[in-house]
Formats: sequence, C-alpha cells, structure tokens
Amino acid sequence: MKNYAILSLETHLFFSRIMKEHSLFLEAGFPCKNHTWIRKADWFRKQFENLLLKTLRISTGNIHGSILTSNELVTEFTVPAEKRTQYLSGIPINCRISMMEQNLRAGYSLPKSCALDRAVFRINQQALRLLDGLIAFKESILREVGCGGLFTANYSLLIRHITREARLYRDIIEKLQQNKCDSYESLYETENFWNQIMMEHALFIRGLLDPSEAALIDTADGFAADYKKLLEMAQQQDCRANNSLTEMSLAETLKYREFKTAGAEGILENKIVSIILPLLADHVLREANHYIRILEGIF
Repeated sequence: MKNYAILSLETHLFFSRIMKEHSLFLEAGFPCKNHTWIRKADWFRKQFENLLLKTLRISTGNIHGSILTSNELVTEFTVPAEKRTQYLSGIPINCRISMMEQNLRAGYSLPKSCALDRAVFRINQQALRLLDGLIAFKESILREVGCGGLFTANYSLLIRHITREARLYRDIIEKLQQNKCDSYESLYETENFWNQIMMEHALFIRGLLDPSEAALIDTADGFAADYKKLLEMAQQQDCRANNSLTEMSLAETLKYREFKTAGAEGILENKIVSIILPLLADHVLREANHYIRILEGIF
C-alpha cells in the first residue's frame, strides 16, 4: 500500500469539503418551516467543516503536489463563491479554510511518523461515523420527499447523486482503515462512477438554468448525451481492451471543465441567469478537476 496517512489526508481534503457543501445545499433547499431538517443539515455542515479543518492542520508536507496543482481543493472562484453564497443564503461559511488550502505545501517522504498515522486514524474513524449519519440523513430526505411529507428545492436525482458520492468517500476510507487498497479498486468502475456524476451534473445544470439561456441549455444537453455514450461504451469489452475509453473520458472532461469554468465565472459576474448558487458552480468544477487528475494519472 502507498502511504496510509497521505492517501487518507488527500481523500479528506477533497471529500470532506464536498460533504460540507452537500450539507449546505440541502440546508439552503428546505423551506423555512422545516426547522428540524434545516438544523440537522447545518449540523452536518459544521461537522464536516471541522473535519476539513482538522485535516488541514496536519496536511502541509504530507500530500502530493498533484492534488494542489489539480485545483480540486480550491479554484480561483472558491472564496468569491463562498462569500456570495453566504450573502445570498445567510448560511455562514468559514472562508479562512479555503485560504488555508491555498497555502498548503506538498511533501512526500517515507517513513512518516507513527504520531501522524495515529492522528489520521482518528480522523478516519470520525469521518466514517459522520458519513454513516449523513448517508442516513440523505436517505431519509428521499423517503420523506417520495411520500409527500417534505419539500426541497433540490432534485431527488441530485440527492441520490450526492448520496452516492458520500458512499464512495466512505468506501475509500473504510478500505484504507482495513489496509485493503490504496485508492479506487477498479479503473473501469472509477470511470463509470465519475462519468455518471459528470452526466448528472449536466442534467442538473440544464434544469437550473433560466429557460432564456437556450444556448447554455443546449450545451449542457450535449455534455449529458456525450457522457451517456461513454457509459454505454463502457459495457463493451472491446473498448476496455485498450485505453480508448479512458482517452475519450479525459478529452470530454477537459472540454467539460472549460464549460464549467465559464459557468462559474459567468454566475459570479451575474452574466448567466439561473438558480444556481455560486458555490454549486464552483463545486461541480472542482469535481471535474478531481476526475481529470485521476484520468491523467493513468497515462
């Protein structure tokens, strides 16, 4: 196994931020009458924010440079998007955490200390407990929405989408704790997972754009169709015999990143009419950056 502490820290630096933002999006999507649901989402947001802060405090000098240069942790839009989202939603966001991430330094030298491994073990255990709770919370939202007992401005598909991401995060950490693997288990499973995520991003973007944004809606539809084709091709064994599918996934996601970058910038500058929170636009951009790093690491 590659270094346990480094892989764990890199996983938390990316995914704990994703989870705290999922919690924020859930919180922002409930009507004001649903105080209990809002408070619970807010609790998870704070818990994952604290987990990210704990991770940051021991990450400098203990991570690979590629995770910093990929822009999957923060982008040029992250802090402005957080500030704007805080203003629009009234939900407090600790922007200092993003600034701390911008100042992270890479480092990778074995052996790492036993003290670091122990600290990482405790963070991993905390993450597993929190993820069990967050997954159950997301599933309870789906059940209540499905039976007509709860309204949320978030699509049910989006809630299923973020639940799958939480399960992936949990699976990675659990396997690290059990010394079973050093990263995603299967290249093709990983590609299928993230191609599905990218396709659903396009569907969400299309649905959250104002109907007047016809050109952007058409572009989002195009990306959704392209990723659907990649998912269909993944079922064909002859495509798996070489790196053709991976090459196509990478080329598609590089193009998609340009679209998401323009979208994040346009939303922050009020040039795109939508009901997309600025932080959501940056969130999906960072997930594309994460996927690109995975794909580029294959070649």
